[in-house]
Amino acid sequence: MTDFALSCPLPLKGHSRILLGHGSGGALTHELIETVFAPAFDNPLLRQAHDGAVAAMPKGRLAVTTDSYVVQPLFFPGGDIGHLAVYGSVNDLAMCGARPLYLTAAFIIEEGFETATLIRIVASMKAAAAACGVSIITGDTKVVDKGKADGLFINTTGIGVLEHDMVVAPSSVAAGDVVLLSGDIGRHGIAVMAAREGLSFETPVESDAAPLADTVAALIKNGVALHCLRDLTRGGLATALVEISRSSGFDIHVREQDAQVVPVVRGVCEILGLDPWYVANEGRFIAVVPEKDAAAALAILRQGPGGDQAAAIGNVAAVRRERVVMENILGTFRVVEMLPGQLLPRIC
Repeated sequence: MTDFALSCPLPLKGHSRILLGHGSGGALTHELIETVFAPAFDNPLLRQAHDGAVAAMPKGRLAVTTDSYVVQPLFFPGGDIGHLAVYGSVNDLAMCGARPLYLTAAFIIEEGFETATLIRIVASMKAAAAACGVSIITGDTKVVDKGKADGLFINTTGIGVLEHDMVVAPSSVAAGDVVLLSGDIGRHGIAVMAAREGLSFETPVESDAAPLADTVAALIKNGVALHCLRDLTRGGLATALVEISRSSGFDIHVREQDAQVVPVVRGVCEILGLDPWYVANEGRFIAVVPEKDAAAALAILRQGPGGDQAAAIGNVAAVRRERVVMENILGTFRVVEMLPGQLLPRIC
């Protein structure tokens, strides 16, 4: 059995690193689960001691998402791979308009990985799950040969429930909708890059990694008609807008100066030739809402992560050419395109 449904924690017999060997597929993996994962993620569903979890679901539509996390370095200012693995799947559920309930977690661990580092990451996941109000109910652990996993990879699957009748998707976008941005952009990608390259700045840059489900729940509770939500991960704000425009069929007109970028991030982007609109975020999202709900929605966003920088940045046009058109501070316009590659690799 390789899932986390084990109990009775035991000492790890003095191992400071995770090793492969004759017992790596059985005794050592079993011991790792008992001493690291099961105590950290303990809950009644995990204690079912089975190859999967059987969980009750509230009434409503089911939302499911899955993602894998391969960030380097594993720790960066403002977060680590453990936070990302929880927040990422929880936020994806929230972008569907769902209330997150459960997570699964699978770990691919490279031979020689420090046990103390794994324990630290698992503790981060435990804290993040508690902050999001979700339980990690089953999982898997695999140890692979040296050089096969770059330390640690984590996959999480999120399960949630939609307790309303809204279809929160690009298909609901309509002409005249307002595009709201929940906070400043670009900090996560720059924080990870700085940690990876050993860069330091006079003003430190911390990742914006944060859970978004409570903010989305507040929008729903207050009667905001959510036409579309999208978190701004790989590809950043620009990519999210292009994806929504292409899926909905509508043009989206945005104002460059209304999307806030903190000075240090803007400065780093200028030096390195990066566009902050394409830099990844892990705690920011856009909400496309009817004009009548825009003011109320913006007030709610301003209570969430990064909310002091929340703003209305544009509108959905009646034109159906699937373009994102940006107006800059000089009043000139350009079409925002999808980048052919990644500005910054391995940021989540």
